[in-house]
Amino acid sequence: MNFKEALREVEVFQRVSECAEELGLETYVVGGYVRDLILKRPSKDIDFVCLGSGIDLARRVAATYGAHVPVSVFKNFGTAMIKLDDWEVEFVGARKESYRTDSRKPYVEAGTLQEDQERRDLTINALAIAVNPENFGELIDPFDGMRDMKRKIIRTPTDPNITFSDDPLRMMRAVRFAAQLNYDIEPDTFDGITSNVHRLSIISGERIIDELNKIIQTDKPSYGFKLLFISGLLQEFFPEMVDLQGVDSVGDKTHKDNFYHTLQVLDNVATVSDNLWLRWAAIMHDIAKPATKRFNKKSGWTFHGHEDKGAKMTPTIFRRLKLPMDERMKYVQNLVKLHLRPIALVKDEVTDSALRRVLFEAGNDIDDLMKLCRADITSKNNTKVKRFLANFDRVEAKLLEVEEKDQLRNFQPPVSGDEIMTIFGLKPSKVVGELKEEIKEAILDGKIQNNKIEALELLFQLAKVRGLQKTENNR
Repeated sequence: MNFKEALREVEVFQRVSECAEELGLETYVVGGYVRDLILKRPSKDIDFVCLGSGIDLARRVAATYGAHVPVSVFKNFGTAMIKLDDWEVEFVGARKESYRTDSRKPYVEAGTLQEDQERRDLTINALAIAVNPENFGELIDPFDGMRDMKRKIIRTPTDPNITFSDDPLRMMRAVRFAAQLNYDIEPDTFDGITSNVHRLSIISGERIIDELNKIIQTDKPSYGFKLLFISGLLQEFFPEMVDLQGVDSVGDKTHKDNFYHTLQVLDNVATVSDNLWLRWAAIMHDIAKPATKRFNKKSGWTFHGHEDKGAKMTPTIFRRLKLPMDERMKYVQNLVKLHLRPIALVKDEVTDSALRRVLFEAGNDIDDLMKLCRADITSKNNTKVKRFLANFDRVEAKLLEVEEKDQLRNFQPPVSGDEIMTIFGLKPSKVVGELKEEIKEAILDGKIQNNKIEALELLFQLAKVRGLQKTENNR
């Protein structure tokens, strides 16, 4: 690959080259940008390392653009950053690091380019390209990162035990890059992970979940999860998922391995949606099966109520994993709770009432719920899978028909609680809630249409039974 030509296609490299020469700073572009350049992946983040002050270099480069390009300086880290349209360009002085056993925050001091490359997590992230005029475009690859990319290997530049013990987040990053690039983790490097999984305890939940979400967003997330599971990393922060693994047998009665089933469902979802939270719903949909597992001599293994139990577990798991406790959590929780409901709708004798209730409870999430339900159909018997998917085609057609007729998506009662209180001169009370609930149930059961006229007619009938009178203003 001609790195000189590739760098000249991006204007900032020429400016950095000229400014580095003016300041007498030996300078290199390093890390992710170089990796992605070789892999022909898009990248808008550029990291420069110089032998000297990265802050001085950043200021000199920014000055060539004029006052409209400010410099963000992070003195504690000796770094500076400038933004150029959608590019983020960071500058830092070459450094070497040493660590205490109880922290991933290093003691930093000035170092050589070699020492700066040695401190990096993986060989594919330790590549550098010179940008000074005399050696512009020259690749510096002391740890055979190019060779590892050709072999599709994830490997640490130095002793993996030291690399991972110093900064345990690097173990998650190794798995993440393996999953993103579909690379293998080199045996000694993988052994280094398994030997240091306990060190993950010093890493914040926010940093762990950031890496996990990047694994979940890969094309085939099951690969990353298998690496996390086999290495022992998954047990360190997500034991509920690990508990899904395994098969129990009593006589000739067994159940599927719910861990590997969950990974298949996750992969199935990944083929139809990039939605991170729908993928989380796939991860969580059977999370309560270990807690609800029972054996019945006649029917074998059962997991009755695992959907309700899983929905109750969702906030606890999200909170511990430092996932957002907002509408995204509620979305996952609702899909976990409802994921078995559409299966019952496959039956020919299913009523419109049952269809309405699923539409009402799923609201705008009905399409994602159906994607999850389709993904949940896993079997080695392809004929069985095709039959179930054909059944879901029928269910979706039924749902569409009822939705067009009754307009129940994001259902709002035709008569609000405020209106009920105004009509009958009531204060907020239990009876207001009961009247609203009875109107809703009547609509879902198909006793009245989803419109205000019929809802008001029913309201007055219900009020009469309760002895309620309209106020003077509403007579």
